[in-house]
This record gives sequence, C-alpha cells and structure tokens, in this order.
Amino acid sequence: MSLTSHSLLATMIGLAIYGPAMAEDATSLHKDINNKHAVAEDQSTNKAIANDPLAMVRGVCIAPKDRKEDTNNLPINIEANSAKAKNKHQAVYTGDVIVKQGTRTIAADKVTLQQPGNIVTAKGNVFYHDGGIEMEAKQLQSDLNTKDSQLDDAVYRMTCQAGRGEAEQIDKRNVDGTQFYKMKDGTYTTCPEGDKSWRFAAGSLERDGESPFADLYNARFEVLDVPVFYLPWLRVPVTNERMTGFLYPTLSYGSRNGMEYEAPFYWNIAPNYDLTLTPKYMNHRGLQTTAEFRYLTDFGKGHLIGEYMGRDKKTDYDKRWGFQWKHSGIIDENWLINIDYSKVSDYKYFDSGLDSSIGEREDNNLLQTAEVSYRNANWDTMLMVRDFQPLTESGQGTQYRLMPQLSSTYYRNNLGYGLDFKMPMSISKFDNDAKNKPTADRITLEPTLTLPYATPWWSVTTQAKVNYAHYNQDKKESGLTDLKDNVDRVVPEFRVNSSLYFERDTSILGSHYTQSLEPQIQYLYIKDVDQKGIYNPFDYVGGGYDSTRLQQDYYGLFSDRTYSGNDYIAPANQFTIGASTRYFDEDFKERFSLSVGQIFYIDKPVNKGTDNKEAKSYSATAVETEFNLDDNLFLKSSMQYDSSENEIQQGSTTVEYRNGGVFIQPSYRYVSSDYLTKYVNNPNPIIPGTKDKRDGISQLGLSVGFPVSDSIDVKADYFQDMNVNKMLESKVGFTYRSACWMIGLSYNRYAKDPLSKDFTEYDSNVSFSFSLLGLQGMQPFGKSSDDGGNILSYGDPFTLNN
Repeated sequence: MSLTSHSLLATMIGLAIYGPAMAEDATSLHKDINNKHAVAEDQSTNKAIANDPLAMVRGVCIAPKDRKEDTNNLPINIEANSAKAKNKHQAVYTGDVIVKQGTRTIAADKVTLQQPGNIVTAKGNVFYHDGGIEMEAKQLQSDLNTKDSQLDDAVYRMTCQAGRGEAEQIDKRNVDGTQFYKMKDGTYTTCPEGDKSWRFAAGSLERDGESPFADLYNARFEVLDVPVFYLPWLRVPVTNERMTGFLYPTLSYGSRNGMEYEAPFYWNIAPNYDLTLTPKYMNHRGLQTTAEFRYLTDFGKGHLIGEYMGRDKKTDYDKRWGFQWKHSGIIDENWLINIDYSKVSDYKYFDSGLDSSIGEREDNNLLQTAEVSYRNANWDTMLMVRDFQPLTESGQGTQYRLMPQLSSTYYRNNLGYGLDFKMPMSISKFDNDAKNKPTADRITLEPTLTLPYATPWWSVTTQAKVNYAHYNQDKKESGLTDLKDNVDRVVPEFRVNSSLYFERDTSILGSHYTQSLEPQIQYLYIKDVDQKGIYNPFDYVGGGYDSTRLQQDYYGLFSDRTYSGNDYIAPANQFTIGASTRYFDEDFKERFSLSVGQIFYIDKPVNKGTDNKEAKSYSATAVETEFNLDDNLFLKSSMQYDSSENEIQQGSTTVEYRNGGVFIQPSYRYVSSDYLTKYVNNPNPIIPGTKDKRDGISQLGLSVGFPVSDSIDVKADYFQDMNVNKMLESKVGFTYRSACWMIGLSYNRYAKDPLSKDFTEYDSNVSFSFSLLGLQGMQPFGKSSDDGGNILSYGDPFTLNN
C-alpha cells in the first residue's frame, strides 16, 4: 500500500521543481507557443492526439531503469495556447498548458506564477504523469520559496502495477530541510476503475521525510464501501525496507479448526535479526502463538520457531508446544556447521490437524541432528550427532541415534599412472532405547584405488577397494544369539565399468532429431564373507544400524551396493549389461529416453526366502522411459520385471497432458507382495482368511485442473487403493479470481490409518479462504496453511531432464 512513495510525493516534488523555470523568462516561451500551433497543424490528421494532447502518455508505464535519475536537470518545454507575463508581478499560461521534463508531464487549464511571493497555482484538469504514476486533481498550489505544496481533490493511478486511489487534500511541508507529507481522507485499492470490491481508507496519512513508513490514522478496510475492520493507527511500509509493526491479518475457515484469525507482529530488531510473533485464534481449539526468530551472522544463517497453545479444546491436551532450530553456515571457508533440531510436546501434534510449520502429518519422527565439518583439498571430515523424536504412543522408535559419529575421507588424485586414491573412514556409536535391539560401536575403513580413462566416445573406469569394519556390540535383551560381542569383517571388491557413446541424425514424421545410443557393461566382484555376527538387514528382520535395501532401478543395477550403509556388503560375482537411447530435438531438448538393463550372475546369490526355490542366474530386468511431446504430453515410467516368475516386482507410470491452465495427470504405482516381504518387512496387515499372506502396493491416482471460465479454476486429486478397492485420499477445490480479490473453497477426505485391517475410518475438512490481490508484501486474507492433511497432492515428475 505505497500511497506516498510512487505517487503523491513524486507529484508534489515535480511541480515544485517546474515552478522556478516558469518565472525565468516569459518572453522566451512565446516561441514554444508558436511551435505548439505548428505541431498541431502537422498532426491534424491524428484526431485522437488532436482531441487529447495527453493521449500518448495516459496509462503508459516507463520502467524505473528507463527513468532518468537526473530528470530535475533536464530541459523544460512548456506549451500553451496563450501566455501573459508582467515582470516581477505575474505570469499566466492558459489553454491546454503542458509542461514536459524528461519522463515527466504536467498539464492544466491554467498555470499562474505570482511574484514576488513565488507562488505557483495550477487550476482546472490538473494532470501529472512520471512513467510510474499518473494523477488528476482540481488544483495545485506550491510555494517556491518554502517548497510547500498543496493538492486538492486528487485521483491517482499506478501505471506499472495495480493500484489507484484518491484524496481530498495532500500537503507537503518543509521544516528545517526535512519534508513532511500529509494526506487527508485518502484511499487505496488494486481494483480497476468502477470496482468497489475493497479498499483501504484513512482519515489522514503522514510521512516524515525519507522515512520508510507512513502512519495511517483512523484506518479502515472497506468491502463495497462498508467498513470491515478499524484501527485507530496503522503504520505501513512505503519502501522495500523492513520495519517494525503489525502485518496484514489473515482470516480463514475450516471444519477441523473452525474460524481462524491471525494478526502477525513483525519486529525489525536489527538489519540481520528479526522476529515475527503470530497469535492465531481458532474457535474450535483455542489460541496458538507462533514466534519465528531469523538471524544472519558471520557464523551463518538460521531460524528458531516456537509454537505454544495453553489448552487444545478439541483434544483436551494441555500446554501443546513445538520447537525447531535450523542453522547452516561456513566459517573461514573450510568449516561448515549444520543444525536441524525439532521437538514437539506429544506424538499426535501433527496428526490432530493442528497447524504447524515444524512438521507434517505423515512424519513418523522428528530429526535432531548437528554437524561440524572441515574441508580442504585433501580432507573432508565431519563430526555428527543425530537423534530422533519418535511420534509413537510408546515414545520409542526404530531408528538408531548416532552419539556421535566421526567420519573422514582422505583424497589424493593424480597419483602415478593416472590413479586416484581415497579412503573413507568413520567411528560411530549407535544407541537405541528398544530392548529387542542391540547397540554397537563401529569403526570402518575403505581404501579405494580408481583408474579412470575417457575419450569423447568411450570410457572405462577400474576400481579396487577393501571394506574393513570392526563392531563392538551389546545384545542387551534382544535374544539374538548369533550376534558376536566383537567382530571384524574384511570385504575386498573389484569393479570395471565401461560405456560407449554413439550419435546419429534421424528424422521422424518430418522432424529432425539427434539420437544417441549409450551401451554400458560392468563387472563386479565382492567376496562372500560370513556377516551373521553383525546386526545387518539381510540376516535379521528389521536389522541394520544405518543400512537398508536400496531400490534396484536401472541406475541402481550399476551400483556396487545393494544395501546402504556398512552393516551388510552383499557378495557379487556378476556382469551388468544395459543401454540407453535418447532423442534430442533441434534445440537439444530431450524428447524421449529409454533405458534397459539386467544383471547376470556368475555366482548365484543366496536365496533368503523360505520357499526353497533355486536362486536365479539373472536379475529382474529394469526398464525406464521418459517422453515429452511439444511440452504438452508427458510420460514417465519405470518397471522391474522378473521373467522367470513372469511377475512385475515393482513399477510406476505417470502420464500428464498439460495445455495452458488445463492438466490431467493419471498415475499408478505397484510393488509386489513378495518384494515387500523379502526386502522391507511388508507393513500391510494380514489378509483376513489367510495365514500370513499380505497385500503389496497397488495405488491409482488422478489429478486434474482446468478453468471453468476466465475467473474460475477447479482442481481435484483422487487416490485409490486397488487391493481393497477403497479410497485413500481425495480433495477438490475451486478458486474464483477477479482483478483484485480471490476466494477459494476446498474439501478434503482421507483415511486415518491406511494400514489398518478394516480401513474404514476417514477424516475430512472443509476450508474457505479469501485473498486480496496486488498488494506487495501482503499476506492474503484467508491464506490457510491447513490443507486438510492432503499429502498425496499433485506433483511434477517431468522436469528432471527437461
């Protein structure tokens, strides 16, 4: 709401500058008057300009970079139908008076300069334009000696952005070199002419000199000329500088929390510190207060967030609170610090629908970690502590905390014969409160030699490494008798990876493309050693201190790791063969890609299953493809197919049509029950009527969005669990947007516990919002952060390679 910064102030300053030039030499201006008539005759064929000499400047936006900073020193041109002047007494210009200086234009029916008082008066259809604002007024009076000015019955419009208003009177006063600005009965809105949807109004507005803010007295917000709320005093920014004061309030409604009202207060503590305090009242729950402190120092930047609610009427919780501290910084170019710590009062803090900026409904844990790193040309060292707050009723989680971990990697490149050397190493202490899980201290070393070689069309990389680990384990009451108290493990590894790159020009349906063919082959050998004495994810269900099975997509087939971390190094004696082809258009934008790969085992891997099936000599085939047609039709799909079982292990497909405001995105993802049971301890419930059979994952989704008209947009999401043929989640909403305001209405319904046996309990929420548009730095009224718990909303998976 910058009433003064762009419009009223510039107007008065500009008019005060033009005045002295008018009094310099009246006789020299008759030449301009005659020139004016000559120009009018030459352009008599242009009726629009002849009827309105200001037609060429009305509504014209001139970018700030194109406005001359030295406009005050540019030549002044005055045009008028007639001029009368009496030395040291009066100069009068009448009839279509137009004054131009650079990008500024002033027009009036009559302009008078009174001498010796140096009083300039402009009357009748006063018009001002400077490229960013134009204004019309009944009268302007300016004292050239004191530089005081007064403007009556002013109407102004922004030309480079939305915004207009009016004022009964505008005064500029100069006191001891400081300019004071005051506006009487002023208004501001971003609505177009004739639209009275909303506006801000004030009995008076004052600004002190170059102050970054203005004071509004008897301020009102009006809808259809009806006051909605009133403040006796309101301070608003008129520049981009930050300032202390109340921010614009927000208002929304949701069926879960009821009517919500926020009135944030911003405290500009220092140029590098600030605090935002936001009390939020929810009539179904009570008062929640959020404080966010932001800082920027030589040690880095970060924020602290605190949330507090004395009593939650909906859940009968007392003193609900949340806290988060995030920090990142670089010190002396080599030291790095990262902190991410979050904690809440209870495990249902997010699940109960309470609005929070700390976490989400789907979170099972809150991260609590701190890292200090030192890096130089040859060393990368980090000390880390990591803990979690489990969001479970028991307060116990399955994740291991690191208390602490010291890790370091030594690099030495360009050794003799082109060899590169690195050695990652770590010392870790793993702890857990669960009685059925062991704790451990672990030391790892992994010296690695790499020999890379590359040409524009061929590359080969040879690598040899040794993975050493020492464990000191405490079995506690886990009952895991196979675990060893102390165990050393040494696993050697050798890998050779080679790839080729071919390229050709081709044509499809008359369009020219560049096609690439990228075959790749890898040999990997990892010695098979006994690892049962270590709590690992292969021999123990849910095992592993920091390890889990990795997804075996096309790129994963060429990895040397089947599991993350160091607790289990899967043995291997195998070849991996694959190839990719890509099509690039004439702008070298990727339009199509297809990758296919498979592992062939020399030594068949151990079959962990209980069905006594013989291990296969090859892996499932991994396929990935992407397609982009004219940036309107997209496809992304991946699949792992086991030909020996005639079974798809896992797969996903997403298709989208996008054209302007219309998009349609169906999606499907699938993971077989056997795959989940074998690798990640299938979390789905046992199917009723069976002994131990569980479903896999089979989910169908649809997201759509389209405009009903130029003003109304509709968006909807729907996700279905195909195993039980029940809805997981749905959301539908519409928005109505006018030139200066917007309303939104949405309905969301989702399963409370999609992993439960009956899968019948649902929660729902209705949300309403109202927003004002075009106000720089203003939060929209009704910008509700409560999305109804919608965690499966629209996503754009097509931008990675495009």
